[in-house]
Amino acid sequence: MTSSHPFGRALCAMVTPFTSTGELDHAGARRLARSLVAGGCDGLVLNGTTGESPTTSDAEKSALVETVCAEVGDRAHILAGIGTADTRHTRALARDAERAGAHGLLVVAPYYSRPPQADVEAHFLRIADAARVPLMLYDIPARTGTRIEPATLVRLAAHPRVAAVKDCAYDLLGSAKVIARTSLAYYSGCEELNLPLYAVGGAGFVSTVANVAPGPVRAVLDAYDRNDRNGRDARAASVRAHQRVLPLAEAMMAAGLPGAVTAKALLARLGQPGGPVREPLRPAGRGTADGLLRLYDALTAPRVNPQG
Repeated sequence: MTSSHPFGRALCAMVTPFTSTGELDHAGARRLARSLVAGGCDGLVLNGTTGESPTTSDAEKSALVETVCAEVGDRAHILAGIGTADTRHTRALARDAERAGAHGLLVVAPYYSRPPQADVEAHFLRIADAARVPLMLYDIPARTGTRIEPATLVRLAAHPRVAAVKDCAYDLLGSAKVIARTSLAYYSGCEELNLPLYAVGGAGFVSTVANVAPGPVRAVLDAYDRNDRNGRDARAASVRAHQRVLPLAEAMMAAGLPGAVTAKALLARLGQPGGPVREPLRPAGRGTADGLLRLYDALTAPRVNPQG
């Protein structure tokens, strides 16, 4: 069946802005959230991987959600990352995020301990039973060491608060099978798969690149939908838009540095809030930042119509 869009289509995995001294930057978070929504994001995911969740405290996580919800919560879906390796801690973070105003919860598979699938399923059910808002499950085995297997996702889809998946499993066949068998909304968490996943029934994306280029990233889906509605070939315009994004996406996400590092480096060059990363991450070098800015300029430069 076709996925709905419970959290919108174009979601940004927002960085967590810090001040120059490393404290949570509330003013910067408000400014960045406004800019992202104005740029085309209809959802913001806070306290995820790009949000440096491993190095922010529980209190900072709640404060960021509260700040962003107060600023743009009436115009965008706000999801809070709450996933940890500890079921009890994750449930506590779910309650904190709900009190702070989150519209949904991003819950990563429990990491490091590598639980079997029955335990992974039980973990998510415990969170879903305790939650009052819908969940987006986060499948990223390269980081967690644990896959949420397609069969497990099919079973979890029966829970009324399990609404979506952020898909970083790099298994398009498995994802397509779950989409076909459930009503789960699939969101690509890998820039290069935004269009392919959307084409097989995905709901949209959760994008790190959207921190700096929300319009071009969203344009891929807009082109696909526009062509589809008009009854024309849905490939040409959307494929061109997808291909335009890929060089910057590759530099930000597949060149050896974490997305939080590259996103903050480019945000700084663009005069946008972001601030430093927290250790153990270290800032990108000048050459990296220069290269990112060149790719950004190429992506956002006005296009010349060869037909005049």
